[in-house]
Amino acid sequence: MAVSPGLPVVIVGGLHADARRAAVDRLLAEVPGSVVLHHDLATAAAGTVVRTVRDAGGILDAGEAPLVNDCACCALREDLVPELERLRDTGATRLAVVELWDSVEPKAMAEVVTAGGLTVTGVITAVDPALVLPCLGNGDDLAEGGLAAAATDQRTVADTFARQLEYAPVLAVAESPEADDEDRELLAQLHPTALRVPIGQEAPAAPDGDGLTVPAPRPRPLSPLARAAFAGFDVEAAAAAQHPACALLPAEADAHGVSTLVWSSRRPFHPERLYAALEDLTCAAARSRGRFWLADKPDTLFHWDAAGGALCVESAGPWLASLPDAAWEMVPPVRRAAAALDWHPEHGDRGQHLVFTSPGLDRDGLERLLESCLLTDAEYAAGRDAWQRLPHAFDTLLEV
Repeated sequence: MAVSPGLPVVIVGGLHADARRAAVDRLLAEVPGSVVLHHDLATAAAGTVVRTVRDAGGILDAGEAPLVNDCACCALREDLVPELERLRDTGATRLAVVELWDSVEPKAMAEVVTAGGLTVTGVITAVDPALVLPCLGNGDDLAEGGLAAAATDQRTVADTFARQLEYAPVLAVAESPEADDEDRELLAQLHPTALRVPIGQEAPAAPDGDGLTVPAPRPRPLSPLARAAFAGFDVEAAAAAQHPACALLPAEADAHGVSTLVWSSRRPFHPERLYAALEDLTCAAARSRGRFWLADKPDTLFHWDAAGGALCVESAGPWLASLPDAAWEMVPPVRRAAAALDWHPEHGDRGQHLVFTSPGLDRDGLERLLESCLLTDAEYAAGRDAWQRLPHAFDTLLEV
């Protein structure tokens, strides 16, 4: 079978199902020849995933994909690329819109599509601003709401929503009458580098003729949402932007009752004092993330990721300063560049960089709490050998 030129694939996801469907329908209506591929994981309990393919006129095809290893998301992965290849090979599809099911995260699917030899031209997360804070504050397991993608899925609503939001370079924003300035400001501060596109925004009108002759019909310009679907997407760069060592985290901000605190230090945390403060730090903001340095583990870069009153702490590998020179060539260039911008003559890239975003943030109290968790002057002066003899308070949390 002859293979047509590359098929543009845009991934549209998000837990806000009404906003997601509105964005998808807008793309269908505006881009002739566009087709939506959707896998419904809600039927996984019955042993299958329902696949539908539709265009602006309605359902074109429907079928089932069996579970893989009792995992609905695994079935999606196995079925997605062959279905996109089928759409590509017909030569009739101008744009393939992959509408992700509620809790499916775009990062994994963008990487699956790219690994399958197809071209992802856009990743869009649809958002209702009025639901951002409720989602970030929801620490319930996905399974409790019927949103788990596998029997072993232990994600929460809050952390899933946060990753959906922060991975996508484009946010399709619903025009929600319930949203206020605080809601919109929270969205802006959580992902300040994202292109925020109103779902209902019209494309500009095509220019008129000069009135002397009958002008030939001109293509109607695409709306910002449709243009975003074809803008291009770099899977490797997007993954690097999520790594705590080089992530483009939010900057300081304070508007409409919402604040973002960026806190940094070149002194390591005392493991016991930080561990004792974890609950207060986790609950201090709707969302917090970043990287940190424990005095008793000087070579390990730790990732801080908190939402919904729950905190995930995990090792993100070594600090570059702990690696031999020969190993630097194995590190991605973006990581080396990020370290070089903030290199300390004694500690290298080691340091604290945590970002807290929330309405009603107690910035002063939060800064005092963080500072109290650092090594004191006397502890710092004792040196690294003494630091490594401090109690290893995080070993249980990290399961080491």
